[in-house]
Amino acid sequence: MFDLRQDLSGLWQAATRVTPRSGGRVLMFISAREGEGVSSVAASFALMASARAARMSWLVDLDLRENPLYAAFSKGVLKGVGRPGHPLDASLGTEQIYTVHGSENTPAMSKLLTAHQIDGLRLLVTRFRNERLQPGQRLRMQAAPAWWDVLRRSADWAIVDAPALSRSAAGLTFAPLADGVVLIVQADGTGADEVDDLRTAVETSGGRVIGVVMNRFRSGPPPRGKSRNGA
Repeated sequence: MFDLRQDLSGLWQAATRVTPRSGGRVLMFISAREGEGVSSVAASFALMASARAARMSWLVDLDLRENPLYAAFSKGVLKGVGRPGHPLDASLGTEQIYTVHGSENTPAMSKLLTAHQIDGLRLLVTRFRNERLQPGQRLRMQAAPAWWDVLRRSADWAIVDAPALSRSAAGLTFAPLADGVVLIVQADGTGADEVDDLRTAVETSGGRVIGVVMNRFRSGPPPRGKSRNGA
C-alpha cells in the first residue's frame, strides 16, 4: 500500500463538491481487477479526510475475510502514520452490513465488526472478527441502509474500500448507498472495455460514478529508485 495523498488533490476537490444525501459523505472506491491500487487510494483519501474533517472519518473495508486495511496500518506500511488502537463496537446499534449463515442469529453475531482509531488521527478503520466464526459458518453482505444512515450522522466522511469486481460483487451491493463511486484503473494494464464494463455495472446497480483515478503503481512494492506516489 502506498501513500498517494500528494497526488489526490484533484479528486479531493471533486469529492467535496458532491452533495451528501444527509449528514456525512460516503465515497466508494472500486476496480475491475485485483492489484489496481484501490486500497492505496482509499486509505490515502481517508487520511486526507481525517486531517480536514471536524468529526471522525471512517475507512470501511468490505474485504471482511482478509481485513487488508487494518493489517496494513498495524504493520506501519504508511510511513509516519500511527497504528490502530483498541477495538470499538462498529455495529452502531442497528442492522449489520453482513449476515452469518450456518449459525443462530444471536447478539454476538451482530458484534463482529469493530472500528479502530488510528493513533493521533480522527480516523477509524474497520476490522471483521473472523476468529469468532465457527467452522461451516459463512458470510453474506447485505446493504443495511440503516447502518449507513447512522454512520452518516456520526462521521463527516465514510470511505469505502470495495473488493475488485472480478473477485466479488460486494461493491455493487453498497454502491447505491454511496454519494459517489470512484473507479480505480491501472494506467498501463486496464483496457478501456474493462473500465466501461465496470462503470456500467456500478451504474446499473444504482451507483453514481463521479470519477476515475489512473493509478501508476501496482499493489506490490515500488521499483527500486522510483517514487512511490502516483495516481
